[in-house]
Amino acid sequence: MPLIAILVGLIAGLGVWGILDQIQTRQVGKIFGQELRNQLDVQARESLIRFDRYLAGYGMTTRLLANHRRLAEYLEPLFWSESDVVRPVVYLEFRPYWLPDFFARDALRPPSHVLLTDPQGRVREVYQAGSDPLPVELAASLPAQSLDTSAVRTVPVKLGEVLYLLVSDAVEDSGGYHMGFLVVLVPIDDAFLTASQRGVDLSRVAVALVDGDDQRILASVDSAELPPGTTLTTLSDSYLVTSQSLPEYEGADANLLFATLVTQGNLERMSRHVRIFERRQRFFAAAAFILVFTWVIYLVSARLNRVLKRMTRFSQRALGIKEPGFQRAGNQLLLLEEWIAHFTQLVLKAREEMSLRHQAEMRESEALKAAVMEAALDAIVTLNHAGCISEVNPAAERMFGLRRQEVIGSPFGERLLPEVARTAFRRLLDRSRHDGLEPKGRGELVALKGDGSEIPVEISIVPIDLEAERFYTVYIHDISSRKQAEREIKSLARLASESPNPILRVTAGGQIAYANNASRPLLLAWTTEQGGPLPDEWAAQVTAVLEQGGPQECETDLSGTIYALLFAPIRDLGYVNIYARDITAVRRAEQESRQHQAELVHVSRLSTMGEVATGMAHELNQPLSAIVNYANGCTRRMQSGQGQTEDLLGALAQITSQAKRASEIIRRLRALVGKQPPLRADLDLNHLVREVCTFVEFETAKLGVQIELDLAPEGIPVHVDLVQIEQVLLNLLRNALDALEETPEASRRLVIHTRVQKAQALVSVQDTGPGVEGERLAQWFDPFFTTKSGGMGMGLPISQTILENHDGRIWAESEPGQGTVFHVALPLAEIPAAEDPEPVPPTAIGTTR
Repeated sequence: MPLIAILVGLIAGLGVWGILDQIQTRQVGKIFGQELRNQLDVQARESLIRFDRYLAGYGMTTRLLANHRRLAEYLEPLFWSESDVVRPVVYLEFRPYWLPDFFARDALRPPSHVLLTDPQGRVREVYQAGSDPLPVELAASLPAQSLDTSAVRTVPVKLGEVLYLLVSDAVEDSGGYHMGFLVVLVPIDDAFLTASQRGVDLSRVAVALVDGDDQRILASVDSAELPPGTTLTTLSDSYLVTSQSLPEYEGADANLLFATLVTQGNLERMSRHVRIFERRQRFFAAAAFILVFTWVIYLVSARLNRVLKRMTRFSQRALGIKEPGFQRAGNQLLLLEEWIAHFTQLVLKAREEMSLRHQAEMRESEALKAAVMEAALDAIVTLNHAGCISEVNPAAERMFGLRRQEVIGSPFGERLLPEVARTAFRRLLDRSRHDGLEPKGRGELVALKGDGSEIPVEISIVPIDLEAERFYTVYIHDISSRKQAEREIKSLARLASESPNPILRVTAGGQIAYANNASRPLLLAWTTEQGGPLPDEWAAQVTAVLEQGGPQECETDLSGTIYALLFAPIRDLGYVNIYARDITAVRRAEQESRQHQAELVHVSRLSTMGEVATGMAHELNQPLSAIVNYANGCTRRMQSGQGQTEDLLGALAQITSQAKRASEIIRRLRALVGKQPPLRADLDLNHLVREVCTFVEFETAKLGVQIELDLAPEGIPVHVDLVQIEQVLLNLLRNALDALEETPEASRRLVIHTRVQKAQALVSVQDTGPGVEGERLAQWFDPFFTTKSGGMGMGLPISQTILENHDGRIWAESEPGQGTVFHVALPLAEIPAAEDPEPVPPTAIGTTR
């Protein structure tokens, strides 16, 4: 029986140990798996919040740049036309005047490019910080969905193979006119994502931007461990991955997801160590239990065995009862021993399970508390009843720049607060000691960092009562960013009063509610003041603007000063903002520019007439020679007495006709060369073409070219300045004749077409000259560009300016070896329906097809 007891004890102990080992191992794995999932959820939410705040920092900085005084002053004299040929100005590796360095101040990654665009999104100026050029997708213009005149747009976009953050905001000049957009372009790479997760242990948690379509990584905090192009499915063995959408950036072209990855290695190693430790402890406990249990059973069974043997012998002698029929060497108490062992095992198992469950709950609670402390963004400090530091979380170490060992046991007030804030902290601590007060001790103080610098913080104190002692949990939130934002908001609030341009706010009833200091000359001219009524004329304008709901602009001349007034209604609040701007100098500059332009046009006309002077002299010589011949003939006949009256009258009529012809040639020459103010009239475009052709008759005869006129069958009415349009057409004809000099005489052709198309009058001058390539064709309308040895290069630019002043345009088409065609478009003149255009006289120049 003792041997059986020893075997039973060993078997029972080993069985219990094996069962508990399996259960405990699974329970530990479940706890750590749940912990890993909880950590992933917390890290994913916090990582996305940090990323959104980082992008919001770019949006705020871009808005400050777009509303900066330097940029407004820089844009004030600029004028961007929709018809301009845009060639962006590029600043390579030096910062332009209008771009302050706000990114370094806000601890943001500097942008690779900063763009200025016009209201149509076309790029006008580019600041390039490094050697990487501007992406070709943005070289000409920006997509409309990336621009918004009413709000800052912060959009991640994929340009080529690179992911960028594109931030845009509308810009205005000093007068409040919308000039376009300021666009900031920042590459989203390892450094960008690392900066967005500042303060996070990247060895445990990683973030990445993922293509939502094929689940491939576009950018990550560590391109060596998480290279771009890697699919998330291939990382499941090393990381737990969760992806979140970016709802605020749905205007982006790319379908982006924000992925958070938590490494499984750390928790798996911790889980493995805990399981090994628990298994070792259970082994020692089971071994001790087996030894004790076996020894006790051995002693009890040995004692019982002796007693039962005596009772068996006595019963056999006294009553004749046989020995019990139990097996196992005739032991009659084995069944009882088995039940006792089984009962004992159940009790021990229940106690062990309760102990394990309690230990697991304690470990789970401690793990959750540790995770909360480590993952908290705010500093958390635990104080004992005397106000000394008992524990700090990692956020507190980062905030104060001190290690945990340096502050444990130190008085909180003397170690982490300047002297001026200690009294206020003691009051907050005393307040938290009184139960029932709501809220608990909370207030704003100044904290002291390890390097001696001070930061504004918000402190909340919560008491914790344990059995033997009271502790305090101090939650500390850094409010430096909030204070900075408040100062910036106050600075923006002073923007109107500091503006050099007049700004007024007028109620719906015409009462001036506000006027800044720059508005004083305007108020004096209107004979009113702040709080007084607006003049009736402008009060009616305010009422009309509020009814229409849209801004209106107008100009007014007050005592020799010209103001541009912008009425901007705020219908929800029932008032109108009036933004005024002194444009007297601008208007004077425009008038001087027009005068200079007229001088330049006149000089160009003189230059052109100098080139055709030989032809005009030859044409004028013909009627003069005819007059001399007829006059000599009349003289000889009269001297000889042979002249008849009819013959003399005929000769005199020819003299008169030729004199009128010479006079008409001189009149046209004087009209074209003479300096006179622009004068527009309703004319027939076909007639202008025929008249200009007469100026080049000598050159066409010299080259052996006959101008072919393909004119519209009916007159084409246009409202133009006769001299200026003749100058344009004459310049095009002379350019064509110069091109034909380089062509064999047999291949020379010059054709002029006129037609009407979509309310426009079109003139085409086509020659069969050598033509040019497309690259040089784009330079023809640049000032001072010429292919002639003696040319000034101003003919085509001046012609373009003249046509733009007539609301027309000019363009050219050319192919090498095929010739060149110049097209001119002018708006048709409006002719009353009752009037018919004058009949077109037949042409005497060239051939009309």
